[in-house]
Amino acid sequence: MLVDHARESFFIHAQVSDPMNLETTEPALFFTRLSAHLCAPIFLALTGVGAWLYGNKQGQGAQGARSAADFLWKRGLFLVVLELTVVGFGWSFSFTPQIIYLQVIWAIGLSMIALAALVHLPRPALIAVGLVIVLGHNLLDPITIAAGQPGHVFWAVMHDRSMLDLPWGGQVRTSYPLLPWIGVAALGYAIGPWFMGEQRTRLRRLVLTGLGALALFVVLRATNLYGDPTPWSVQATPIQTVMSVLNLTKYPPSADFLLLTLGVGALILTGLEKAPDRLIGLLAVFGAAPLFFYILHIYALHLLNLAALAVFGPNQGHGFAVPGVVWLWALAALLAVPCWFACRWFGGVKRRSSQWWMKYL
Repeated sequence: MLVDHARESFFIHAQVSDPMNLETTEPALFFTRLSAHLCAPIFLALTGVGAWLYGNKQGQGAQGARSAADFLWKRGLFLVVLELTVVGFGWSFSFTPQIIYLQVIWAIGLSMIALAALVHLPRPALIAVGLVIVLGHNLLDPITIAAGQPGHVFWAVMHDRSMLDLPWGGQVRTSYPLLPWIGVAALGYAIGPWFMGEQRTRLRRLVLTGLGALALFVVLRATNLYGDPTPWSVQATPIQTVMSVLNLTKYPPSADFLLLTLGVGALILTGLEKAPDRLIGLLAVFGAAPLFFYILHIYALHLLNLAALAVFGPNQGHGFAVPGVVWLWALAALLAVPCWFACRWFGGVKRRSSQWWMKYL
C-alpha cells in the first residue's frame, strides 16, 4: 500500500488505469501496481475476522453477534466521516476540492455498517451470501443507470464506478463501488472462528481455501467466459501475455480479482503464522495501529512531495516525480522506518488509554 501510494504521489506522470493499459504500462510498473492489489481485499477480509473476534470476546452466539454489530455500525460510521474529512484533506490539502474521492476507508466503513446487519444471519447463510456476492456480482455488470434516472446514485455507490455531481458544482467519484466488498467482509466474519481454534486446523483450512480460490481463478480466467469484464489475450511476448492474464478489474473488484487476491492472501496468512517471532513482532507494530499508519503515510507522502517540489522544482509538468519504479520501492522503504516508530508510539498510547473512543482508531 505504501509503495502504491508513493506511486500516486511521485509517479503522477505515469498513472495507470484499472485494468491497466498494457501498451503504455511497463512490466515494472505493472507488477508494482499488481502487488498493491492484495491490500484492499485482505483489509476487508480481516475487517470481518476482527469483528468476529471482538464480538466473541463479549459473549457467545447471539450476544457476541449483537456486540459485534454494535461495534461495526459505530466504527463504520466513524470511518465514513473520516474519509470525508481527515483522509480526503490528506490527499488534496484543500477544504473545497473539486472532486471528492470515496476510497478504501469509505468502502470499509460502509461494509462494516452492512456487516452489522449480516452478522445476525446463521453462519451457513452468511457464507452463502458472501459467496454469492463475491462470485456472482459480475452478472450485474450489464446494468447501467444513467445520470438523472431513478437509482443512479445508489447504483454508482454499489456497483458502477462513476462521477456524481454535487449541488455546489463539485463532484464525487465513487472510486470503490461497495457491493463486492460487503461480500468479502461477510466471508471474513464467517471464518472468524478459525482464528480461535487449533493452529494446525486453521492453517490447513487457510491453505485449502487459498488453493481452492486460485484453482477456481485459473479455471475462470482460462475460459475467458466469466469472472472479469476484461478478457485476456496472447500478446507479442510471454511476459506481456502473463500481464494480460493478470490484468484484472479492481473497480469494482471482479470475481477473478477477488479469487486471485484472497487466494494469495490466505496463503500469506498461513506463511506469516510460521514466520520468525522477530519478524512478526516488527509487523505487529503496524498492525496495532493500522488506521493511524494509513492516515500518517498519506500526509507524510503529500508533505514529502511538496518539499521535493520546493527544493528541486517541477520535473514532470507541474509536479515532481522520481526517475523510475525502483525509486518508489526505495522511497516506501525509507518512509516505513519513521512510520514504524510513530506507530509504536501511538500503539503504546492506545493501549494505555482508558478513553472509549480510542478503540475506534
